[in-house]
Amino acid sequence: MANNNESRPQGDELVTVSAEKEVIDSKTDTPSSPKQAKSSGNGLLWFVVVILFLIVLSMAGAGYWYYMQQQTAQQQTLNAQQKNASDLNAMVQERNQLNAKLDEITKSNNALNNTLNALQSENETLALQAESALEQIKNMEGRRPADWLIAEADYLVRMAGRKLWLENDVRTAILLLVNADKRLKSLADPSVLPVRAALAEDIQTLQQLNPVSPSSVALALTGMVAQIDKLPLDTFEKPKDVDAQDNTLSESTDDWKANLAKVWDKLVGDLFTVKTIEGPVEPVLSLEAQYLLKEQLRLQLMHAQSAALKGDAGLYNQSLQYAQTLLIEKFDIETSQVTGFVNAIQNLLNTDVSRPLPSELKAQKPLEGLLDNRVKQVFGQGASAL
Repeated sequence: MANNNESRPQGDELVTVSAEKEVIDSKTDTPSSPKQAKSSGNGLLWFVVVILFLIVLSMAGAGYWYYMQQQTAQQQTLNAQQKNASDLNAMVQERNQLNAKLDEITKSNNALNNTLNALQSENETLALQAESALEQIKNMEGRRPADWLIAEADYLVRMAGRKLWLENDVRTAILLLVNADKRLKSLADPSVLPVRAALAEDIQTLQQLNPVSPSSVALALTGMVAQIDKLPLDTFEKPKDVDAQDNTLSESTDDWKANLAKVWDKLVGDLFTVKTIEGPVEPVLSLEAQYLLKEQLRLQLMHAQSAALKGDAGLYNQSLQYAQTLLIEKFDIETSQVTGFVNAIQNLLNTDVSRPLPSELKAQKPLEGLLDNRVKQVFGQGASAL
C-alpha cells in the first residue's frame, strides 16, 4: 500500500515536466522528429509506470490476502489449541474419575477377597463340623431310640412330681412312675438298672402312703353339711301337768256350783300358770340362736373338709371334735338323726387323713444324669431344651 502511494507523485511530476517541455517545444518551433521521439518515450514510460502500478497493486492485494490468510490460520490454530486444551482438561478429569473408580473397585475387590477368605474358612469349619456330626451319627446308629426312651422316661418322672406336689394325686403319680420304669425296662441296658432301682423305691414309698382318699372324706363331709338343717335342737318344751284337774263342765243343773268353779279356774289358769319343776332350768332358744348354732356346726364341718383335702390331720381332728361337742350339747341327742350324725363324725375322727408326701423323687436326679450322658453330649447344646 505504501509503495503505491509513493509512486503516484512521481507520475504527476513526469506529466508536469512533459507538459512544460511540450509548451517550450511549441514555442521554439523545433522539428517534428524529436517530438515524436519524446512522445514515444513518454508512452513507454507511462506503460512501465502502469505496469509497475499494477504490479504494486497486485503485490499489495497479495500481501493483504496473505495477511488475512495468516490471521485466519492463526485464529484457527488458536481455536484448535483452545479446543485441544479443553479436550485435554476433559481427558484429565475423566482420567481422574477413572482413577477414583479404579481405587474404589480395588478397595471393593479387596473387601470381597477378605469376605471370600472368611467364607472359605467358615466353609471349611462347617465342613469339619459336618464331618464330625456325620461321624457321631454313624457312631449313634442303634442308640438313638434308646436315648429317646430315656428322655421320655425323664418326662414321665417330671410329670409324676407335678401330680404329686401340685395336685396331691398320688395314684396318678404312681402310674406315671410305673410307665417310666416300663420305658427303661424296654431298653435292656444294664446301665439303667440304678435308675430303675430308684424308681422302684419311689413307687414303693408312694404305695405305702395313707390309702384313704381325701376326696372321699371331703364328699362325706359335704353330704353331712347338707343334712344340718334337718337336725333338731335341744330347746325348751312345756312339760305336761299330770296333776291338772278335769275342767269338763257337767250337764246336770245340780252341779252348777262345780261348773262355776271350773270356769273360774280355767279363766285364771289361762292368765297365770304357776308350776314347780325340779332340775336345771334351760332358757328358750330364739330363731337367731338356732340359726347361728347350725351355721357354726356347718362351718366346723367345712373346716374339716378343707383340712382333709390338704392332709392337715391336726385341723381336721380339731374341727370334727368341736362339731361333735356342739351336737352333744346343743342338739337333741335322743333323736336318731342326731345320734347317727354323732356316729358319722366319730367314724371320720377315726379316719387318718394325714399324707406325708416325700420332698423329692429319688429317681429324678440319676435319670437327669443319664440323659445328660446319653443325649446331650451327642447332640450338643441343642438337646438342652429336652
